[in-house]
Amino acid sequence: MKVTAFPRTEQGSGASRRLRNAGQTPGIIYGGAGAPVNIKLDHNALYHALKKETFHSSILDMEIEGKTEQVLLRDFQMHAFKPLVMHIDFQRIDAKQKIHVKVPLHFINAEISPAVKLSSAVISHVMSELEITCLPKDLPEFIDVDLANLEAGNTIHLSDLKLPQGVTAALHGTQEDPTIATATIPAGKVEAEGEGEAGEGSTEEKK
Repeated sequence: MKVTAFPRTEQGSGASRRLRNAGQTPGIIYGGAGAPVNIKLDHNALYHALKKETFHSSILDMEIEGKTEQVLLRDFQMHAFKPLVMHIDFQRIDAKQKIHVKVPLHFINAEISPAVKLSSAVISHVMSELEITCLPKDLPEFIDVDLANLEAGNTIHLSDLKLPQGVTAALHGTQEDPTIATATIPAGKVEAEGEGEAGEGSTEEKK
């Protein structure tokens, strides 16, 4: 995905405010072998790009004054109540160094899973993204979570996922195999089924 930026010489909060009033967003590129570079981007184009999943989890081609370098989106700040991007940070990518990045999880085949088809269970997405480590060339846009064999009452853990080649999960804390998704039968449905079974038993007894 291509992003166009321009060098920014203006510094300070007053200069940033003037940029925003002119429809631009201040930002910075850092990391790698080069020095940090202050940049500015067209706000409207940036605002719409931020709505795209790939903008957050893909390597971006950043063009500045005719030169292109690869970067990752690292952070951005929004206005407290206005649809306004206040500032944005990008990190340069070294093709030979591994990166740490969060990628979205795409849940597939829920409609054909035994949990949904046979038990009308509710599938809860415990995690919506996964932090991974990989070389830039191996970075996936997303990771699929296949729910085709999920049964009611069961859980999908990280160890159940098929990560792309060259990709490893970056785990934190004490949780070695975190939960990704669960399938549970709604309480009301369980109670209704229980009452139905009890009613059938009473009928048999009357006979």
